[in-house]
Amino acid sequence: MPRPQLRRPPGPPEPPGPPEPPHQDPGLQPERTSMAWGRTLMSFVVVSAVFLRWLPHHGPFVLVLFGLAVLTASAIYLTQRPRYARSARGIVEERTEPEVGAVLATSVAMLALGSLGVWVVLVLV
Repeated sequence: MPRPQLRRPPGPPEPPGPPEPPHQDPGLQPERTSMAWGRTLMSFVVVSAVFLRWLPHHGPFVLVLFGLAVLTASAIYLTQRPRYARSARGIVEERTEPEVGAVLATSVAMLALGSLGVWVVLVLV
């Protein structure tokens, strides 16, 4: 006598697969640019930690440097996802625009931090 087959009750639907990438080549410029911005962000975090180490020796003005470094790192973090999306969309549309404003703002912040850091070390000893 054949054995009856038991039917399983329907379970939850299978989860969808991984999201489709915004463009067809995952090794293109948006990923490399995003990684470079991530390294820049990490550099500003490390610099802010160094400024905190300066606090006992150089006084409370170092908190201005710390604040500027944290502000710059936060700005990079908050703009990274939209910047990646614009870059990936530009690859698909075959038309990308450079991020001049972000690069200029980061350069100005780095120049200000460097100049003020040298001033703190040489003048506020």
